[in-house]
Amino acid sequence: MLVSEWMSKMVFSIDVDASLSKAIKLQKECNVNMFPVLDDGKLVGIITDRDIKRASISDTMPLDINEAIYLASTVPVRDVMTPNPVTIPSDYTIEEAAEILLSNKIAGAPVLDKNGNMVGVMNRSDILKVVILLTSSKEKGFQYALRVKDKSGSVSQIVHLMRDYGCRFASLLTTYHKVPAGLRDLYIRVYDIKKDVAVTLIDKLNEIAQVRYVVDTISKRRRIITSKDQ
Repeated sequence: MLVSEWMSKMVFSIDVDASLSKAIKLQKECNVNMFPVLDDGKLVGIITDRDIKRASISDTMPLDINEAIYLASTVPVRDVMTPNPVTIPSDYTIEEAAEILLSNKIAGAPVLDKNGNMVGVMNRSDILKVVILLTSSKEKGFQYALRVKDKSGSVSQIVHLMRDYGCRFASLLTTYHKVPAGLRDLYIRVYDIKKDVAVTLIDKLNEIAQVRYVVDTISKRRRIITSKDQ
């Protein structure tokens, strides 16, 4: 899944010579925390709500509100922006984009194509949309968290068993994060099965794997069930 497919393409930008007051107005009107700063169409920086707040409480800013409004209209964006911002190539994967945001401790970054042109912005909210899609969390059903041996055929054995019980699969994710050597964790979301079948399936799965928990998202009260639940 590429950044170009999931980035925000409706990007609000501001000219490097625009005033701070225009930046403040644009931030309020567009309800965004960060937008790119352009110089003759080229990305030269970003301005964030943090940049605006920092400029607003600067020692150079007067206390009188009228003076503050006047000064904000004379201060150019280039004086308060963050220059040389972190960027994300449009042909990066979502995972690579997430790593960039996380390692730099930022909420979003401009996206550039192979020619260096800005084509969008990738925010945490864009990545969260992908997470929701991949996990099919909107599909009501049961999520099984399983720990299995990390060997060939272990996953397919579980899939075949669940299919035998009429499960329809919404998503299947696997990870080695915080898992002992020789094992792996599976997170399988299924739907179109009844609660009694879902509970019976726990005991059957425990014969070939370790069922860590099962989340029932069908019930009006979301809850974690075990094989002893009725």
